[in-house]
Formats: sequence, structure tokens, C-alpha cells
Amino acid sequence: MAGIGGCITLIVVGAILTFASDWHMSGVNLDAVGVIMMVAGLLGLGVYSSVLRRRRTAALPVVDETRDRT
Repeated sequence: MAGIGGCITLIVVGAILTFASDWHMSGVNLDAVGVIMMVAGLLGLGVYSSVLRRRRTAALPVVDETRDRT
């Protein structure tokens, strides 16, 4: 899965399965599968945004005070 796009795709497909489909498969509850996909997409967005937030923190520049200034 690739970042925000994959997570949003999971949410959209899960919502379609849950709210907009009337398919019936034997042995599979598509409503439950859709809810699981939406929750997985939301969790993925949360994890991705926390990782992205950590990557964007500014690092302080390193100043070398030991260099000889002659």
C-alpha cells in the first residue's frame, strides 16, 4: 500500500461495500468486510500522518566551534 492514496482507496472501497452494494456471497458478510477495510484505511492514515509528522521535524544545524579561525 502506498501512502495516503492507498489508505483513501481502502476507505472508499470499504464504504462502497458497506453502504452501496447489494451483493450476497455465501459465507462472506460484505458489510463486515467493508467496515474492516474502512477501519484499516483510517488506521493507515493515522500511522502515515504520524510518520510524516516525524519526518518533517526541523533539525537544528550543527555548528562546529572547534574549527581554527586563523
